[in-house]
Amino acid sequence: MSASWYIVHAYSNFEQKVADAIRDQAARQGLADHFEDIRVPTEEVTEVVRNTKKIRQQRHFPGYVLVKMDMTDDAYHLVKNTPKVTGFLGSQNKPQPVSEKEIQRILGQVAEAGVAKPRRVITFEIGERVRVSDGPFQSFEGVVSEVDEERGRLKVSVMIFGRETPVDLEYGQVEKLR
Repeated sequence: MSASWYIVHAYSNFEQKVADAIRDQAARQGLADHFEDIRVPTEEVTEVVRNTKKIRQQRHFPGYVLVKMDMTDDAYHLVKNTPKVTGFLGSQNKPQPVSEKEIQRILGQVAEAGVAKPRRVITFEIGERVRVSDGPFQSFEGVVSEVDEERGRLKVSVMIFGRETPVDLEYGQVEKLR
């Protein structure tokens, strides 16, 4: 038998528990040799929230678990009957294998993202005081009035010549004040 990769759809935020449950059930039922690899694509992310750093695992494909397995009836039913599993990715209730090339692309993205260092995620809140650390308004202090997390930009109200002026800045151009 040759193993193929399949994508298992699971409840969001339960991916790791599903992967562990499949491993445990396979060992208990003597089917461990049918499962070659089980992965939840994640990377470590460093977040800065209210001036404290937190490292957490960020899932790249929420709700999905990658399983390399021999598709036998027993293995299929083990996965399908695992709690928090809604089924396999495929058409007409038939699991569709995914190419090795596609899996390597998915896993390669995760490896690339985690190679250098954890990605820094900074969150700002409206009303928070910041100092401009780069650009033409360097050393000005202001208050965050808008946050665009998707683009990583802020609108900061700074005092220029006695008037409050909105300035559009990138996250990297400001630092939080304590």
